[in-house]
Amino acid sequence: ERVPLAHKSPSSRTMVMAESDDDSDVRQLLGVRGGSKTDNIWKIRLQLMKPVTWVPLIWGVICGAAASGNYHAVWSGAPLEVCLEDLGKSLGCMVLAGPLLTGYTQTINDWYDRDIDAINEPDRPIPSGAIKEDEVIAQIWALLLGGLGLAYGLDQWAGHDFPMVTALSIGGSFVSYIYSAPPLKLKQSGWAGNYALGSSYIALPWWCGQAMFGTLNAPVIVLSLLYSIAGLGIAIVNDFKSIEGDRKLGLQSLPVAFGVDTAKWLCAGSIDITQLGVAAYLYSIGETTYANILIALILPQMFFQNKYLLKDPIKFDVNYQASSQPFLVFGILDTALAMGHHQF
Repeated sequence: ERVPLAHKSPSSRTMVMAESDDDSDVRQLLGVRGGSKTDNIWKIRLQLMKPVTWVPLIWGVICGAAASGNYHAVWSGAPLEVCLEDLGKSLGCMVLAGPLLTGYTQTINDWYDRDIDAINEPDRPIPSGAIKEDEVIAQIWALLLGGLGLAYGLDQWAGHDFPMVTALSIGGSFVSYIYSAPPLKLKQSGWAGNYALGSSYIALPWWCGQAMFGTLNAPVIVLSLLYSIAGLGIAIVNDFKSIEGDRKLGLQSLPVAFGVDTAKWLCAGSIDITQLGVAAYLYSIGETTYANILIALILPQMFFQNKYLLKDPIKFDVNYQASSQPFLVFGILDTALAMGHHQF
C-alpha cells in the first residue's frame, strides 16, 4: 500500500527531497527548464550551451559518416589503425557540431532572447543576472573561434583540397546568427525560422560527417534538406510552450500565426509527409529493405501524434517528443545507411 508523503518518515521525506534536488541539478546542467540555481560560473556556462540539444547534431554526424559509405567501424574488418583514425575523426566532428558550434548557437540565442526569456523563463542565467554580459560575449566568441579552428584542423586531417568542413561551419554559424540576431532574426518568421532550425539540426551535421569521410552528392543533399522539413515540424512542437511570450513580443511563430489547432496539423503533416516521401524515394532506387524499415519507424510516430500531439500539443509536448523522436532519428539513420549502401 502506498503511503501518503505527509505520513512518511523523516528519512523517507529526506530521500524524496534529495532525489528532487539531484534531478533539478541535472536539469540545470543540461540547460532545460526546472533546473536548480547555482553560483558556479562553469555550471552556468554549460547551462547556456544546453547540452541536451547537442544530441541531434552528434546523431547527424553519425548519419553523415554512415551515408559516406567510407566509415570503418571496428567490426568492418579494416585494419585497427584505420578504424581508430576514423573513430577519432568522427569524435572530432561530434565535438565540433555539438559542444562548440551548438554551444555557440544556444549561447547567442539566449543572448538575443534575454527579453523574451524574462517573460517565459526568468530564471535563465542571463535575465536572472547569474552571469555578466561581458562573460556571455566572451563565451560566444570562444565557442565560435574554437569551432572554426577545429573545423580547419579536421579539413587538414581529411586531406581536403577545399576546406568543406570549415565552409559548412562558417555557413552554419552565420545561419545561427541571423536566426537569433536582428535585423533578420529569422525566428520571428515561423516558416523561415523553423526551417533554418531544422536544417541546422539535420542537414548541416549530416553534411559535415559525410564530407569528413567522403564527398557530398546531390541525392544526399536533397534527402537531408527534405528531412529538414521534418525538423521544421519538430521546431513547431518547441514553439507551443512559448506562445505567450512570442505573442507579447510580436514573434510570428506558427502557433501564434495560425493558432494551436492549425499549427499542430502542420507539425504532424510536415513530419509524416516528408518521411513518406523519403520512403518512396528509397523504394524507387531499389533500397526496399531500408524503405520497409523506414515505414515501420513512421507508424509509431503517427500513433504518438494521435495520442499526444493532436490531443493537446501544449500539455503533452514533452511526452510527444520523448515518445516519437527516437523513431524519427532512427529513420534518419536508416536513410543514411541506405545512401551509403546504394551505388550511384
